Amino acid sequence: MAASRYRRFLKLCEEWPVDETKRGRDLGAYLRQRVAQAFREGENTQYPRPRDTSFSGLSLEEYKLILSTDTLEELKEMDKSMWKKLQEKFSSKGPEEDHKA
Repeated sequence: MAASRYRRFLKLCEEWPVDETKRGRDLGAYLRQRVAQAFREGENTQYPRPRDTSFSGLSLEEYKLILSTDTLEELKEMDKSMWKKLQEKFSSKGPEEDHKA
């Protein structure tokens, strides 16, 4: 995995030119510097994960809680009540007219 990531970063560095007019603040130069630091051993660099989280910052336990059946059922109920409120708010007839029909 580290090897393919390294190759993708190298390709990015090849495609992102260094702008000499932006010395000290050029993104292309910064990318090259960070890639060199992160992959000191090239394709053989081991890339340990610093912690067990995802891009969202949630832990595995938090994901399990969020995706549990109980939580999803609660969200469905919230959506239903929200949907009803929106229907009532934007309906052409008032809620009291619903009861007459």
